[in-house]
Amino acid sequence: MSDRDALVEEQSITAPPEPAASWAASVRRFVRPRRRWCLGTRLVVTATVAWLLFVVCHLLASGRTSLWAPLELIPPLLFLAVPALLMVVAPLARPVRWRIMSLLVVAAVLGAGRSGVNYAALWYTPPPARPGAITVVAWNTEFWDQDLRSSDRTGFSPGFYDYLHKLDADVYLLTEYLHMDVRPAQRWTGDLALRIDTLAELRREFPGYHVAVSGEQITLSRFPITGHRGLDMRPWLPADQKEIPEVLRHWPEGYTVETLRTDIDVNGTVVSFYDAQVSQPPLEWRLYSAESRDVNRSKTLRREASYHAISADIAANPNPVVLAGDLNTSPAMGIRRLLPEGLVDWTPALSSLYPATYLAGTAELWRIDWLYTTPDVTVHDYELPGAERQSDHRAQRMLMSVS
Repeated sequence: MSDRDALVEEQSITAPPEPAASWAASVRRFVRPRRRWCLGTRLVVTATVAWLLFVVCHLLASGRTSLWAPLELIPPLLFLAVPALLMVVAPLARPVRWRIMSLLVVAAVLGAGRSGVNYAALWYTPPPARPGAITVVAWNTEFWDQDLRSSDRTGFSPGFYDYLHKLDADVYLLTEYLHMDVRPAQRWTGDLALRIDTLAELRREFPGYHVAVSGEQITLSRFPITGHRGLDMRPWLPADQKEIPEVLRHWPEGYTVETLRTDIDVNGTVVSFYDAQVSQPPLEWRLYSAESRDVNRSKTLRREASYHAISADIAANPNPVVLAGDLNTSPAMGIRRLLPEGLVDWTPALSSLYPATYLAGTAELWRIDWLYTTPDVTVHDYELPGAERQSDHRAQRMLMSVS
């Protein structure tokens, strides 16, 4: 061996090992392109990462802070539509297309539960009806029998009672039992509420039915009503919202109650029916404005108080429970987490792959009306009949029994 060969061998033996790559360096090598990205790749990568971050933030913040409230108003289907559209253009990001596809799959899976898609409709079949099953209807009447679609908006809605009869229910859980003062041309505010009393007319239209009323909620039942009461939200309202506004002093339940509990003797078993209409979600987008943030916070706290009132009452109620109505909550919103654990969401019993109850003209937007029960109540059939221009909500019609 020559002296040169010996020197090279000695250097190779004594050369220090290269330091192990750090975790951060490994991630950079995974993400960093080998060559400069084109504009299309940069756009696809930016959109994908931004959407994934939005979905994660939405899952963490929705229903927990009023600052996120404006973003909760997005159409629920976007949680699937956006990843699907980005997957179509993902091939433009050729250097990292498989990594992008992986991120989009993660985003779609995370957002799937907020999309409003009823996946169970593909495989779930409700159990057959038992003897003694009853029909229950829950419906937001949109200002009772007031015709808001005519040019003068001053008449009564034609076919209102015909529609109720067509639904043919043993128990009706109805909301917006009031009229709106249509004289001022402005958006709905509490001072436009007009209290009504149509009990005599209802008894003519539904002879033999028992009636319970509190605030804007009214329940009709073929079965005997053993008790009823409106759920007072004030224990959960902040101090600045506990006082009843002057315009509603003549009708305090119109402010303090958003859910009517009616205990009904159904074939020998007392069942508690909760007829709910939670107030609308915040609509202010200008979060740079302190006034808008305060409005959103105020509305969020009122909605949470309504949910807390429902949850507290159900938690202390030993009876079988049916909770149905207009929760003014889309599938995208996380506030439903405030409902009691153990309630059964009967969405799988619907045959529609995308059930929508909120209507804008002829467009069916998304779902804001829901049905929950305790496990001892079984739903055998669940449908969303058309509103036939009587309301901006579809009705919920259910065939159910108590085990």
